[in-house]
Amino acid sequence: MTRTLTELRTEIDSLDLELLSLLNRRATLAHEVGDIKRADGSPVFRPARETAVISHLQAANAGPLKQDGVAVIWREIMSACRALEAAQRVAYLGPAGTFSEQATLKYFGSSIEPMSCISIDEVFRATAAGSADFGVIPIENSSEGVVSRSLDLLLNTPLHIVGEISLLVQHNLLRLKPSLDGIEVVYAHPQALAQCQDWISAHLPEAERRAASSNADGARIAATNPAWAAIASERAGNEFGLYSAAQAIQDDAFNRTRFAVVCLPQTLPLAQATGNDCISLIVSVPNKPGAVHDLLIPLKAHGVSMTRFESRPARSGQWEYYFYIDIQGHPSQSHVASALNDLKGLCAFYKMLGAYPVGE
Repeated sequence: MTRTLTELRTEIDSLDLELLSLLNRRATLAHEVGDIKRADGSPVFRPARETAVISHLQAANAGPLKQDGVAVIWREIMSACRALEAAQRVAYLGPAGTFSEQATLKYFGSSIEPMSCISIDEVFRATAAGSADFGVIPIENSSEGVVSRSLDLLLNTPLHIVGEISLLVQHNLLRLKPSLDGIEVVYAHPQALAQCQDWISAHLPEAERRAASSNADGARIAATNPAWAAIASERAGNEFGLYSAAQAIQDDAFNRTRFAVVCLPQTLPLAQATGNDCISLIVSVPNKPGAVHDLLIPLKAHGVSMTRFESRPARSGQWEYYFYIDIQGHPSQSHVASALNDLKGLCAFYKMLGAYPVGE
């Protein structure tokens, strides 16, 4: 017999009360865990543990909830429980409405103390100084490549990487009215302008392109003049009262940006292995024939896969370079440890930026 809408709603209301009771029981247990952590000086936030919890629940999920939905729900549950121990202060490139903010909330949940920063440099400064417990920085984009400033700052910072987030980035053209007529200027972060250059050339060939410190800041500026527009997220449009004059204008439909989570080692030490980990390194080699090729030999010899290799000028005036390398695995694995040890022996400069679970 088909139940009525009233009957279904009554059952849902009853289940909501059960869920609330169970969540409060979970929060009580989490608070007890916090007491134990404080007593032995353990970190409040354990990203590898949270990743393992979500993966376990997704494996056990029989539907109809989608796997992404399970991850979002439990991320928020754990964030709220974590805040009972201590709310994490997290710095990101602001203002509100940036993709950096979106990545921050995806990784930590919303029960945090967000710190909006005016630049990537400020995210590093706030985190290194201890004003923020963690920082979230863009590392690379699938269509435009690495974020050079982030890589440069990682070289000379005490911070290390403890996690990563991959975000599907949809760019929208935002302005004070829902049309493309009369747009004279388009504001966005330089990366976003580059990611949408073909669309802009085809639809707004006469519009001037101006760089902003972030896409959300471009949206803030566009909100001050009806002849101006910005490339930003739907969230930024809601934040600044703008219409979406055109949606999904990025040239690559599968445009993704990878973000790194950084902190001081005393805030969170090297994460334990999860079975799906990444190690990030910065190295340089002596200026001699075959030196770069030799970097690959220890990885091949020990069966370690390299997933990224980028070069950046050392700014020494001698045409020297630093190499940014990502490899699969964790230092606790014997074959990985052997490869790293052999690799280090070949380098004039060697720095491990972090070992952390691979992002979703």
